[in-house]
Amino acid sequence: ALASDAMAETMALCVGCKACKRECPTGVDMARMKIEVAHRRAKTRGLSLRDRLVAWLPRYAPTVSKLAPLANLRNRSSVLRWLGERAVGLAAVRDLPHWSRAPFTEAPPAVGEGPEVALFADTFNTWFEPDNARAAHAVLTRAGYRVQVARAPDGGRPLCCGRTFLSVGLVDEARAEATRTLAALTPLIERGMPVVGLEPSCLLTFRDEFKALLPGRETDRLAAAALLFEEFVVAERTAGRFELPFRALDASSALVHGHCHQKAFGVAGAVAEALRLVPGLDVETIEASCCGMAGAFGHEAEHYDTSMAIGELDLLPAVRAAGDDVLLVADGISCRQQIAHGAGRKAVHAAQVLARACAAP
Repeated sequence: ALASDAMAETMALCVGCKACKRECPTGVDMARMKIEVAHRRAKTRGLSLRDRLVAWLPRYAPTVSKLAPLANLRNRSSVLRWLGERAVGLAAVRDLPHWSRAPFTEAPPAVGEGPEVALFADTFNTWFEPDNARAAHAVLTRAGYRVQVARAPDGGRPLCCGRTFLSVGLVDEARAEATRTLAALTPLIERGMPVVGLEPSCLLTFRDEFKALLPGRETDRLAAAALLFEEFVVAERTAGRFELPFRALDASSALVHGHCHQKAFGVAGAVAEALRLVPGLDVETIEASCCGMAGAFGHEAEHYDTSMAIGELDLLPAVRAAGDDVLLVADGISCRQQIAHGAGRKAVHAAQVLARACAAP
């Protein structure tokens, strides 16, 4: 127990950005090591209330979503903020994600005769920012694809990548989620359908942690079929299959912040490439490291100052320097939260930009 405590303290400031996986000559993956440390600590010390709230989010989200106005009261009450920090350890100064009153739980039926695509709606884009999933669905449908939202065959609770469990070391629970999701996606992949996702940390779990949790042929096939929304758009455009025309927007420039996992897997460039399909849109990428939010890390009271210090290295100054007419684009929900909190600006998912550009004026 003492050894696990010592290792947990050593790894406390790892934000799981996976830069080590990309930059270390021997490919040491500290983020995966942190999961193992958290797993051993959970076995010996159990979980805090905060860890439980983070881990089990996908399970209780359908219930809390029905009480969205009540759940969102915390962000408007200084008393509830204070209680949340004292009792749970969530930084009172920072807003929690806003629960949507209209989650992405009922998607339009697949239409048309075009190629089939499976859209994976993760926990965050289902319950907090469902307009991102709706925007991606609209773009793909207008481009002629027959979009099927990936669902559990039994019609039960939404599919999950298991990342929230991994973040606190609940490896067995994450493996159970991975098994369930893999079983639901395998029949779609066998029909030749790519699996398109929106949240980098979730979708890229299919390419990374799933291989460690469930090694095997089916997992390898899922990893090969899993694409972020922008990756899919760019790949299909290059292949001559994505011919959706776009129109110019009021904004003439966009500033992109890449998610850490996008950078780690070498796919961050697809965001800018997809945005350049919008006529007249000048796209620049912020040269920054992690935004500092890193999922729940930036919400932890003891790590709030560190989170903000990381953001102030590059990202937040660049956002503040951008004109009010510049589109701010960030695919990660944590990145968007950090930008809103630290710079008072709203960033959007790239799917939102493309949806606006292909909609009627």
